[in-house]
Amino acid sequence: MSRQISYRWRLRELMAARGMFTVAELMPHLTERGITLSSSQVHRLVSGTPERLSLPVLATLCDILDCTPAELIATSAQNLPARRAAGEEAPTNLAARRPTRVRLTPEG
Repeated sequence: MSRQISYRWRLRELMAARGMFTVAELMPHLTERGITLSSSQVHRLVSGTPERLSLPVLATLCDILDCTPAELIATSAQNLPARRAAGEEAPTNLAARRPTRVRLTPEG
């Protein structure tokens, strides 16, 4: 059985809970901990969901926000329905596949 994993990036929520509402408020905290990112990079971290994130940046964000990675990244997983194997017989409804007979009527 396959599982679909999804996650939700909660940086903006956690920043707001700690009274930080702009990128400019977050940047000095990153810099004083040795993380140098441009304002556009920090903006993308705050406003979007990163596909890749270095562990030093993750650890620094957790330190700044006094949270754990699990609080910053909310994950969920669900089972996907099983797919039919190749060559496996699918249930067929022959009535649905049979064409209907056409009736011709005279023009008039």
